[in-house]
Amino acid sequence: MNNPAIEKNLHVLIVDDSRAIHDDFRKILANKSRSSAMNGTEANLFGEPTAATTPVSFELDSAYQGEEAVEMIKRALAAGRPYAMVFMDVRMPPGWDGIETTERAWLVDPDLQIVICTAYSDYSWGEMIGKLGQSDRLVILKKPFDNVEALQLAATLTEKWRLARQTRSDLANLEKLVEERTKELRAAKDAAEVANHAKGEFLANMSHESALR
Repeated sequence: MNNPAIEKNLHVLIVDDSRAIHDDFRKILANKSRSSAMNGTEANLFGEPTAATTPVSFELDSAYQGEEAVEMIKRALAAGRPYAMVFMDVRMPPGWDGIETTERAWLVDPDLQIVICTAYSDYSWGEMIGKLGQSDRLVILKKPFDNVEALQLAATLTEKWRLARQTRSDLANLEKLVEERTKELRAAKDAAEVANHAKGEFLANMSHESALR
């Protein structure tokens, strides 16, 4: 049984109360507005494009407050088009900050890879872990961030999301194969026991008939 490969998911959510930050991310991650220097960096990450391929362009959505972001995550998940990752600002007055939004987002979609973007020391790493728990789905990106670093994070974390889904799919497929094989072995064992019982009865009958002659 062949297990289908999980396709790339380049669906990324930007959560920040500054429209300028959204514009910055689109310049970095949207293929149509990327500079030649950034395309060179992308080639190093994904390999040189061939005539049949084009540079990767992430599908970007924008939310300007935490509450809006969580609603968008819910809708994307319900539509079967979940976000692979989120770039999350820390300070977003007057609503939830980035830490509370991350906590609520993970309750909706635990698979989300989240990059916390901050220019301030609102939370220490220890405080973040205290609120969110130790997680390999959380990365810190300091503002002002480097364009190449943001692109590398997007490339790496969307691929990490895909690999995690692929691993779960492979494990589920393996468990199904083991279950099916176990059923086959049990059925073969039961059939063998029935055959042995019938053989035993046949031999017993033959012995009984021979004794009567």
